[in-house]
Amino acid sequence: MRPMTKKNKIAAVAASAALVAVGGGAAYAYWSTTGSGNGSAKAAAGTDPVSISVTVDPGVAPGTPQKITYSATNPNASDTQVTLINPVVTTSDAGCKPGWFEATVPVGPTSVLAGATTNLGVGTLTLNDDPAINQDACKGATITVTVGSN
Repeated sequence: MRPMTKKNKIAAVAASAALVAVGGGAAYAYWSTTGSGNGSAKAAAGTDPVSISVTVDPGVAPGTPQKITYSATNPNASDTQVTLINPVVTTSDAGCKPGWFEATVPVGPTSVLAGATTNLGVGTLTLNDDPAINQDACKGATITVTVGSN
Protein backbone atom coordinates (compact mmCIF):
# COMPACT_ATOMS: atom_id res chain seq x y z
CA MET A 1 0.00 0.00 0.00
CA ARG A 2 1.28 3.42 -0.90
CA PRO A 3 1.82 6.01 1.76
CA MET A 4 -0.78 8.76 1.74
CA THR A 5 0.55 12.09 0.62
CA LYS A 6 -0.66 15.43 1.79
CA LYS A 7 -2.31 15.96 -1.60
CA ASN A 8 -4.15 12.59 -1.33
CA LYS A 9 -5.30 13.44 2.23
CA ILE A 10 -6.75 16.76 1.04
CA ALA A 11 -8.49 14.98 -1.86
CA ALA A 12 -9.94 12.36 0.51
CA VAL A 13 -11.24 15.02 2.92
CA ALA A 14 -12.75 17.00 0.00
CA ALA A 15 -14.40 13.85 -1.39
CA SER A 16 -15.84 13.02 2.04
CA ALA A 17 -17.14 16.59 2.42
CA ALA A 18 -18.68 16.38 -1.03
CA LEU A 19 -20.42 13.08 -0.17
CA VAL A 20 -21.77 14.55 3.07
CA ALA A 21 -22.99 17.65 1.21
CA VAL A 22 -24.70 15.56 -1.48
CA GLY A 23 -26.28 13.29 1.13
CA GLY A 24 -27.38 16.30 3.17
CA GLY A 25 -28.85 17.88 0.05
CA ALA A 26 -30.87 14.75 -0.64
CA ALA A 27 -32.23 14.77 2.91
CA TYR A 28 -33.06 18.45 2.61
CA ALA A 29 -34.91 17.84 -0.63
CA TYR A 30 -36.88 15.00 1.01
CA TRP A 31 -37.98 17.13 3.95
CA SER A 32 -38.72 20.14 1.80
CA THR A 33 -40.98 18.41 -0.73
CA THR A 34 -44.08 20.28 -1.70
CA GLY A 35 -46.91 19.35 -4.00
CA SER A 36 -50.49 19.91 -4.92
CA GLY A 37 -53.40 17.96 -6.29
CA ASN A 38 -57.13 17.91 -6.63
CA GLY A 39 -60.01 15.47 -6.83
CA SER A 40 -63.62 15.55 -7.79
CA ALA A 41 -66.82 13.58 -7.34
CA LYS A 42 -70.21 13.86 -8.97
CA ALA A 43 -72.99 14.75 -6.56
CA ALA A 44 -76.19 12.73 -6.53
CA ALA A 45 -78.94 13.99 -8.79
CA GLY A 46 -81.25 14.42 -5.80
CA THR A 47 -83.96 12.36 -4.23
CA ASP A 48 -87.59 11.71 -4.92
CA PRO A 49 -90.09 12.72 -2.23
CA VAL A 50 -90.95 10.23 0.47
CA SER A 51 -94.68 9.43 0.42
CA ILE A 52 -96.43 9.61 3.79
CA SER A 53 -99.67 7.69 4.42
CA VAL A 54 -102.15 8.52 7.17
CA THR A 55 -104.79 5.99 8.25
CA VAL A 56 -107.40 6.95 10.85
CA ASP A 57 -109.38 4.26 12.63
CA PRO A 58 -113.11 4.59 11.83
CA GLY A 59 -115.72 5.72 14.33
CA VAL A 60 -114.68 9.32 15.02
CA ALA A 61 -117.10 10.66 17.64
CA PRO A 62 -117.02 13.53 20.13
CA GLY A 63 -114.62 12.88 22.99
CA THR A 64 -113.43 9.51 21.66
CA PRO A 65 -109.81 9.57 20.45
CA GLN A 66 -109.14 7.42 17.40
CA LYS A 67 -105.77 5.95 16.47
CA ILE A 68 -103.91 7.44 13.50
CA THR A 69 -101.29 5.18 11.92
CA TYR A 70 -98.52 6.92 9.96
CA SER A 71 -96.22 5.22 7.45
CA ALA A 72 -93.77 6.36 4.78
CA THR A 73 -92.61 4.88 1.50
CA ASN A 74 -89.09 5.76 0.38
CA PRO A 75 -88.50 5.30 -3.38
CA ASN A 76 -84.85 6.34 -3.13
CA ALA A 77 -81.66 4.29 -3.10
CA SER A 78 -80.64 5.51 0.37
CA ASP A 79 -82.29 5.61 3.80
CA THR A 80 -83.75 8.91 4.96
CA GLN A 81 -84.88 10.35 8.28
CA VAL A 82 -88.50 11.52 8.62
CA THR A 83 -89.94 13.59 11.45
CA LEU A 84 -93.67 14.32 11.22
CA ILE A 85 -94.81 17.87 12.02
CA ASN A 86 -97.86 20.12 11.89
CA PRO A 87 -100.90 17.85 11.56
CA VAL A 88 -103.76 19.76 9.88
CA VAL A 89 -107.37 18.58 9.94
CA THR A 90 -109.86 19.35 7.17
CA THR A 91 -113.42 18.10 6.76
CA SER A 92 -115.78 17.46 3.84
CA ASP A 93 -118.68 19.35 5.49
CA ALA A 94 -118.46 23.12 6.05
CA GLY A 95 -120.53 22.76 9.24
CA CYS A 96 -118.00 20.32 10.69
CA LYS A 97 -115.29 22.72 11.85
CA PRO A 98 -111.64 21.60 11.62
CA GLY A 99 -110.97 23.59 14.82
CA TRP A 100 -113.07 21.07 16.73
CA PHE A 101 -110.43 18.42 16.11
CA GLU A 102 -107.02 17.74 17.54
CA ALA A 103 -104.50 15.49 15.79
CA THR A 104 -101.16 14.30 17.12
CA VAL A 105 -98.11 12.78 15.45
CA PRO A 106 -95.50 10.36 16.81
CA VAL A 107 -92.27 11.81 18.11
CA GLY A 108 -89.51 11.30 15.50
CA PRO A 109 -87.26 11.05 13.68
CA THR A 110 -87.70 7.62 12.15
CA SER A 111 -85.33 6.09 9.62
CA VAL A 112 -87.19 5.12 6.45
CA LEU A 113 -85.30 2.38 4.66
CA ALA A 114 -84.38 2.72 0.99
CA GLY A 115 -87.00 1.24 -1.32
CA ALA A 116 -89.28 0.25 1.56
CA THR A 117 -92.41 1.25 3.46
CA THR A 118 -91.75 1.94 7.14
CA ASN A 119 -94.22 2.39 10.01
CA LEU A 120 -93.60 5.83 11.56
CA GLY A 121 -95.77 5.23 14.62
CA VAL A 122 -99.19 6.26 15.87
CA GLY A 123 -100.95 9.43 16.94
CA THR A 124 -104.54 10.26 17.79
CA LEU A 125 -107.44 12.16 16.23
CA THR A 126 -109.93 13.57 18.71
CA LEU A 127 -113.18 15.39 17.99
CA ASN A 128 -113.22 17.58 21.09
CA ASP A 129 -116.62 17.29 22.78
CA ASP A 130 -118.29 20.67 23.27
CA PRO A 131 -121.75 20.24 24.84
CA ALA A 132 -122.56 23.88 24.04
CA ILE A 133 -122.25 23.29 20.27
CA ASN A 134 -124.24 20.92 18.05
CA GLN A 135 -121.58 18.88 16.27
CA ASP A 136 -124.03 16.80 14.19
CA ALA A 137 -122.52 18.23 10.97
CA CYS A 138 -119.57 15.91 11.56
CA LYS A 139 -121.81 12.79 11.30
CA GLY A 140 -120.84 11.09 8.06
CA ALA A 141 -118.24 13.76 7.18
CA THR A 142 -114.87 12.77 5.80
CA ILE A 143 -112.11 13.97 8.11
CA THR A 144 -108.67 14.29 6.54
CA VAL A 145 -105.39 14.63 8.44
CA THR A 146 -102.46 16.08 6.48
CA VAL A 147 -98.95 16.18 7.94
CA GLY A 148 -95.67 17.72 6.99
CA SER A 149 -92.22 16.36 7.58
CA ASN A 150 -88.67 17.53 7.96
